Amino acid sequence: MKKYAFALAALSAAGLAPAQEVVRIGHVAAMTGPVAHFGKDSENGVRMAIEALNARGATIGGRKVKWELAAEDDGGDPKQATAAAQKLADARVNGVIGHETSGTTIPASKIYYDAGIPQITASSTNPKYTLQGFNTAFRVVANDIQLGRALGRYAVKSMAAKRVAVIDDRTAYGQGLVTEFVNGLRQQGVNVVAKEFTNDKATDFSAILTRIRASNPDLVFFGGMNAVAGPMLRQMKQLGLNVKMMGGDGICSDEMHKLSGGTMADGQVVCAEAGGVEAAGKAGMDNFRAAYRKRFGIDVQIIAPYSYDATLILAEAMNKAGSSAPAKYLPELAKIHYKGVTGNIAFDPHGDIRDGTITLYTFKGGHRTQIAVTK
Repeated sequence: MKKYAFALAALSAAGLAPAQEVVRIGHVAAMTGPVAHFGKDSENGVRMAIEALNARGATIGGRKVKWELAAEDDGGDPKQATAAAQKLADARVNGVIGHETSGTTIPASKIYYDAGIPQITASSTNPKYTLQGFNTAFRVVANDIQLGRALGRYAVKSMAAKRVAVIDDRTAYGQGLVTEFVNGLRQQGVNVVAKEFTNDKATDFSAILTRIRASNPDLVFFGGMNAVAGPMLRQMKQLGLNVKMMGGDGICSDEMHKLSGGTMADGQVVCAEAGGVEAAGKAGMDNFRAAYRKRFGIDVQIIAPYSYDATLILAEAMNKAGSSAPAKYLPELAKIHYKGVTGNIAFDPHGDIRDGTITLYTFKGGHRTQIAVTK
């Protein structure tokens, strides 16, 4: 009888034992569409971070938790992005990494703000994102003001550009980048000789490239993604517009060679990544890239190291606060100082990364080759 009573007591105690806490990290990017290769790269970085947290038994306030990924596809479309954001808000995820593009990140950010859910983008660079006054919005890469002006300086000082044509894809990312690049040119005493625009689904650029060719530029700057820049580069060659192309992180992956149909010449394209590591961080980045290849069987595009760090920053803020509740860990996130794969990360009052780096690349043999790291 005593054994039976003891067994009942044990079962009762087990039934009252609290279930393991589950922390869900949302991620949203394009899993479909022309920029899906970047979106998958971003998701892979978050997945690696969550796997690392579970493998080491990462705790929150001393309590062991289970970390989960809640992934959504926004297709690179603003309307789809807000629907995905609302889905994550309704599911009460503990934090969000994303979105991938500025055009999706900015509209989605209002939904996360209204829900009180912290959001870290690992790739969106339009300054408007962090200038809306949302205390839930953070960014772990440099913004377009830093990126565009650094490219403007480099175009004039290192590439000796004097006659520059610009094209943007009418997205929040493309327009923002071109605006700041032009500001960078003007600071160096250079004005644009032609300004054209396209859209992020376009495939025929003959009309705008013909007009640009008539302005006799020595450099074409494109604000947009490589899914458009690659075919544009091929058509530039067909029209005899054999000048260099420059752009931001949207064109800064090895996909450019394939998307240009193999027409991209060595050194023809110069691009900048809103991030990158200085010499002291190279070994850590190399190790991450090797681990990524081992895990997924492919190379890093651009975003994965930043989405990886962004996820671990959320976990660190939760641990410091002793809670995964957004309202409780948000103050810790705002004042975080974290040393990650991508360098030292801290946020300014707007949520932008402090002292963000810019890395300049060109392409040789179809692969990115680093030129310089600057701030």
